[in-house]
Amino acid sequence: MKKKKISKASKAFYIALSYLSPRLNTKLLFLKKFGRFPDLKDPKTLNEKILKLKLETYGRDPLVRQCADKYCVREYIDNCGLEHCLNKLIAVYDTPEEIEWDKLPEQFAMKWNFGCGYNIICQSKKDLDIPATVEKLRKWGKEPFWAYFSELQYRKIEKKIIVEEYIGGADGSLPEDYKFYCFHGKAYCVMVCAGREEGWPKFYFFDRDFKLMRINRDSKNAPEGFALPRPAGLEEAFQTADRLSEGFPFVRVDLYLTEQGVRFGEMTFTPAAALDNKRLPETDLLFGSMM
Repeated sequence: MKKKKISKASKAFYIALSYLSPRLNTKLLFLKKFGRFPDLKDPKTLNEKILKLKLETYGRDPLVRQCADKYCVREYIDNCGLEHCLNKLIAVYDTPEEIEWDKLPEQFAMKWNFGCGYNIICQSKKDLDIPATVEKLRKWGKEPFWAYFSELQYRKIEKKIIVEEYIGGADGSLPEDYKFYCFHGKAYCVMVCAGREEGWPKFYFFDRDFKLMRINRDSKNAPEGFALPRPAGLEEAFQTADRLSEGFPFVRVDLYLTEQGVRFGEMTFTPAAALDNKRLPETDLLFGSMM
């Protein structure tokens, strides 16, 4: 998942405002995106309902914080009886300076645990610029990720660098990720990205039978009869998302479908920081009604 971008000129302002008033910061960000303030007293859309949860619940909910933490979520998955979906953990570090590069395998995935987009995918350690990688990790580690969009579930996460087994193909390709939109323990649909390798990525929604749902811009504009091949392991992936999302009014569960089976990616409680304007307005209302 790509880290949400924010201009350098705005970054300091929004960070400061998050510390002073997460609610005001949220309202101003929403206004900038949608041209109106969010209704946080009587929210109707998915965006608005997530914002309300973010401000009033997520910062105080230890389970949400655990599941947003890319390291601590492993214990939650284990407790759900889904340890077989976890990617193999190779190492955990507190700082970039602690990393024992000589002990890492030739290929691995490395990431900070407290946000999105802080990933290093190493396909060949001998070709990796280690000093530059350390500097990048150091820079990321200093960022107050939670404050950019007042995503309070990330605020008190103890920062860790985790190294996991590389799950890409032998040809260097990365596995496709499937993003399941879950409401009260039921995965309603899955979002799939197509055309990424060709340089024209588009996102399509499918139901549990893998039939196209025209509920976002790309899906709505798809030609008549558009379909993608049904991936192997899809039913198991839906069931995995069901189990992981139990007890949460909403969470997006990201999974990989690999030759070895379903592999866990992450659990996201505020997709696009709940500022997603690519969903159709009627879809935002539909999803909101399901919470």
